[in-house]
Amino acid sequence: MKQQCPFCKSENTSIYLKLKDYFLTREDFEICECKDCKLLFTTPVPSSLEIGRYYQSADYFSHNEKQKGLVPWIYNKVKKVNIKNKYKIACSQKESNLIGKKTGHLLDIGCGVGDFLHFAQGKGWEVTGVEPNEEAKNIARQKLQAPTLFSDLQSIHNEQFDVITMWHVLEHVDNLVTEMKELKRLIKEDGRIVVALPNYQSYDAKYYKDKWAAYDVPRHLYHFNKEALENIFSTISYELTDIKALRWDSYYISVLSEKYLQNSSGFIKGMLIGCKSNIKAHYTDNYSSLIYIFKNKDTIL
Repeated sequence: MKQQCPFCKSENTSIYLKLKDYFLTREDFEICECKDCKLLFTTPVPSSLEIGRYYQSADYFSHNEKQKGLVPWIYNKVKKVNIKNKYKIACSQKESNLIGKKTGHLLDIGCGVGDFLHFAQGKGWEVTGVEPNEEAKNIARQKLQAPTLFSDLQSIHNEQFDVITMWHVLEHVDNLVTEMKELKRLIKEDGRIVVALPNYQSYDAKYYKDKWAAYDVPRHLYHFNKEALENIFSTISYELTDIKALRWDSYYISVLSEKYLQNSSGFIKGMLIGCKSNIKAHYTDNYSSLIYIFKNKDTIL
C-alpha cells in the first residue's frame, strides 16, 4: 500500500530507503519519496504521545551540554564554530544585505539551550525563542537577558520578526502545512527565513546509506532537497534567494555514522570521510548540511 505524502497529499510515492533508528531504539522505519513535491518523509510516524520517548537519551546532544566523550566533544566544538557562521549568514547586513539595518527582532524556532540567541543578543538583536523542551528552555533562560521564550509558535501574538531562523528544526515539525502558515504570520513583509537542514544528496549521505546519522529516524520526520523546499515555501509566496554551506557538519555526522557501523577506528575514518565529503562538495555544492535563505518574492528586487 502506497504512503500518502504528508505535505501535498499525493499518493504518487515510493520507498526511498529502509533503515533503523540506530541512535536509540533500533526499530525499523522507511523513508518514502513523493514524486510530485519531491519531499522525503519517514514512516511510520510516531504519535504525539509516543514521539517523546525517541528523544529520551542522555546522548541527545542538542539539549545536553554536559555529556562526556569524543562525539559530544566534537558536537560542542562544531556548535561553537557554527554559531558564528550562522550569525554571519542570518543576521549580518554585510553578508546578506537583505534588511537595511544592523539589528532587528530575531525569532529562533527550536532554540534549544539558547546558544544562538545568546550570541545574537550580544550583537544587539532583540531575541525571541521557541523551544518545547522544558529542560532546554530553562537553560536558555539562564543564558539570556530578559528572555522571551515560548513553547510553540501559536503562543506568539501581535509580533512579527525581521529574521526567523530554524537550525536543523524543520525536519522535526509534525505538520509542514501548519508550520508554513505560522511562518507567514510571524515574518515581516521584508523579512527573511533562514533554514538549516541535512543534505541527503551529500557524499557522506551516499557513502553511509542507511547508516547516515543525519537521517535520524524517527526524530527527523522529513528529509529535504532544494526542489522540495522550493515547492514547500512557494505555498506562502517565499522564494529561495541563497544557499550557504555548513562545512563542519560533515565531520560530526560522519563520526556518528561510523559509530553506527561499530567501527573501532571510527573517529579517524569519520574525519576522513567528512573531509572527503567537503572536498567533493567544493565542486558540487552538496555539503552535508546546507543553509537556505528565503524571502517574500513580492519584495525581491
